[in-house]
Amino acid sequence: MPAPYVVGIGGPSGSGKTELARLLVKRIGATHFSLDDYYRDLSHLSLAERAGANFDDPAMFDWDLLEKDVSALIRGEAIHKPLYDFSTHTRKSDAEAVQPRPVLIVEGILALHHEPVRRLFGTAVFVELPDEVCYARRLARDIRERGRSRESVYSQYTETVRPMCERYVLPTRSFADVIVSGGQPVEISANAVEEHMRDRTSRRS
Repeated sequence: MPAPYVVGIGGPSGSGKTELARLLVKRIGATHFSLDDYYRDLSHLSLAERAGANFDDPAMFDWDLLEKDVSALIRGEAIHKPLYDFSTHTRKSDAEAVQPRPVLIVEGILALHHEPVRRLFGTAVFVELPDEVCYARRLARDIRERGRSRESVYSQYTETVRPMCERYVLPTRSFADVIVSGGQPVEISANAVEEHMRDRTSRRS
């Protein structure tokens, strides 16, 4: 059985990464890895300190564990993937059993940031979208799904999300094999990703 093919999908918050990953999962039966589950456990901090942490800083992610887990799946080994509780900013006590599948998708704002993880990707994808549209999407999502106030979303976006995006996320565009727009129909983006996967796979074989 050939080793799993790994796709990395990065880009700004609100650009449409998760929507693209979910469509690819539906089309090709891939396993979806959200980078959010690899946030470092902050249980040693007070709840106030956890809530005030900068979750857009690359240092907040457990890159070593992510590399270890993805590498294990590539070798054909099952893993137990961590799960993150955003209400407490800690890792959940249970984990998700994940079996190797032909395609693995690693998705998150900084999916293309860490070189040891990035070199595991057969296809690196960057989803781009104007900042004002990303903010509008994040505002609507956080109010609807996370019970946030408009003021708190704006404060976090201007103080950490946008500056960290400019510093760390946008530069990863240069590592992408495929660049798609989060403003176009997601089916078009998925087609572009699958085309690159087919091309890369045929050249390998």
